[in-house]
Amino acid sequence: MKLQSYALGQWSEGKTEGTNLLDASNGNLIGSVCSKGLDFGEMLDFGRRIGNKNLRNMTFHERARALKALALHLLEHKERFYTISYQTGATKIDSWIDIEGGIGNLFVYSSKGRRELPNEKFLVDGAPEHLSKNGTFLGHHIWTPKRGCAVHINAFNFPVWGMLEKIAVNILAGMPAIVKPATATSYLTEVVFREIIDSKLLPEGSLQLVMGSASGILDHATSSDVITFTGSAHTGRMLKSHENILNHNIPFNLEADSLNASILGPDAKPGTPEFDLFVKEVSKEMTIKAGQKCTAIRRIIIPSDSIEEVSKALSARLEKVTIGDPRNKDVRMGPLASLDQREEVLAKISELRNECELIYGGSLPKEILGADADKGAFVSPTLLLCQDPMKASAVHSTEAFGPVSTIIPYNSTEEAIEFAHMGGGSLVSSVVTHDNEFATEIVLETASSHGRMLVLNRDCAKESTGHGSPMPQLVHGGPGRAGGGEEMGGIRGVHHYMQRTAIQGHPTTLTALTNVYQPGSEQLDPGTHPFRKYFEELRIGDTHQTHKRTITETDIVNFANVSWDHFYAHTDTTSLEGTIFEKRVAHGYFIISAAAGLFVDPGKGPVLANYGLDELRFIKPVYAGATISVKLTCKEKIDQEAREGEEPRGVVKWQVEVSDETDEVVALATILTLVAKKN
Repeated sequence: MKLQSYALGQWSEGKTEGTNLLDASNGNLIGSVCSKGLDFGEMLDFGRRIGNKNLRNMTFHERARALKALALHLLEHKERFYTISYQTGATKIDSWIDIEGGIGNLFVYSSKGRRELPNEKFLVDGAPEHLSKNGTFLGHHIWTPKRGCAVHINAFNFPVWGMLEKIAVNILAGMPAIVKPATATSYLTEVVFREIIDSKLLPEGSLQLVMGSASGILDHATSSDVITFTGSAHTGRMLKSHENILNHNIPFNLEADSLNASILGPDAKPGTPEFDLFVKEVSKEMTIKAGQKCTAIRRIIIPSDSIEEVSKALSARLEKVTIGDPRNKDVRMGPLASLDQREEVLAKISELRNECELIYGGSLPKEILGADADKGAFVSPTLLLCQDPMKASAVHSTEAFGPVSTIIPYNSTEEAIEFAHMGGGSLVSSVVTHDNEFATEIVLETASSHGRMLVLNRDCAKESTGHGSPMPQLVHGGPGRAGGGEEMGGIRGVHHYMQRTAIQGHPTTLTALTNVYQPGSEQLDPGTHPFRKYFEELRIGDTHQTHKRTITETDIVNFANVSWDHFYAHTDTTSLEGTIFEKRVAHGYFIISAAAGLFVDPGKGPVLANYGLDELRFIKPVYAGATISVKLTCKEKIDQEAREGEEPRGVVKWQVEVSDETDEVVALATILTLVAKKN
């Protein structure tokens, strides 16, 4: 069976025989792939012209809803994905991380898109910048989708997660993508991708797929495109230095293999929960996906007086790991992804043994369940010990991308910190300790060499996602050897596929441009109290000026009694000497409450409820006898997704500006209300 690419809106086979793809456990032929005949220039142009336009015409909320629908659709077909995943060498748990972990990324970005981004096609960034004395010239920043196409060149170890974690972000950002999975496990990617296309949940041109070699695709990239690569540091550097990438300053995000470390604290002696957690976490990271994880623990940094206990405990756990065909329910670790990978890992083990001693494993497994030892890509879990890590080099520079890890002993906290940095930059590091002072020193002194850091102890272990699990809400990437790139990280990742642009102009112009009220912008006459207007009828800039109210001493005393806030400045005028207050001052929260009494329209209307308070500043003391008034301005409208049984509505942000009789602002706030929709 020849697997197909998806280009220019249709499936197509390569024009030559191509590369055979084999079952990692038994060497059986699965199919072949070939990209011969694909025109990469046309594919990129198609993505830019069709996919980019279609996605940019959708709002963040519309894209987010499409991601949610896609996630639900893929879950319905997950059992078929699991069946095929076994052929990659993945066990049921390995496949769960890859398949349902990948689908989980779609859910997370769908939720973030609907909750944290506006129902717009662009994003306003930060606060306005005042650029002129009289306030007629303002600056701001916006993000808009790049008008190109993302090219994702993915690794073999996570054929589903690697694709979905990236496309979730670029789709939400409004940018199409071409997916190039690693050839060895691309047959699983193709099945999931085919289901995405068949679902018709994404607009035309959103996604294309290259099965087989993508050699030459970078020749056609432009400055509007984004290239992402996950794989070996060597290949990543080669691609990143491509002449076209350099000449056109094309964004290139590199996530490479790294020598991730886990550090055991001096307090975590045998018998403590932390010692047991450490041994469990290290052995898990060595054997999940047969150690083929870019986040796996490669260097085990432990106190020198714990070498014997850690070595024995890890060896005992590794001895219990059953190895074989992952379709066998008794198997806990499957093969590597291919025979080529097996030979590469064995060669790296040999290289590491030049300066390390073997504690456990080191070759092919002694017993393999239900699989072919010759045709299957099996390697035994391998534990090494480097007795002189300060002088060694390979342990800090050579990665065996399989179930291989090396113990590195330290004699002081300073040595542990130095060893962590000697890896040259990694995706993740962990510290297992119940000593928060030790954890703080390690994290603050080593964070600059790691993209993510986990502190694991008895208090968080039950809910911890573990050392090796990148989370879509957090940044995934790392400095130096790890590639210097960054992906996911919640909304931070969305920005990678957008262009940030500074905008300047009159506040009224910038209000019209951003759909957010800017300081100094024209304030519009709403014609009626704005609380009488439905969500669709409200205009950004609609402003209501209230009548006035004089604050009395009785108000202040009564509020103190009601709120139980008897702070001296409100209740004891004999204690004001030497303070910032001249006389009895009104509670700040009373002022904002009194302001609400002035601007709230009491009758039943479109405003359904108070939704909260985003910003509140008390700028000037308000004393008894002061007279206040309020200017209420419609600042921003946020559409809400209608839920079953709920009245259609949106959130409206209001700027509340409280002034005294001298027209000086005494308090500023942003309040939120739920406002019904008319239709």
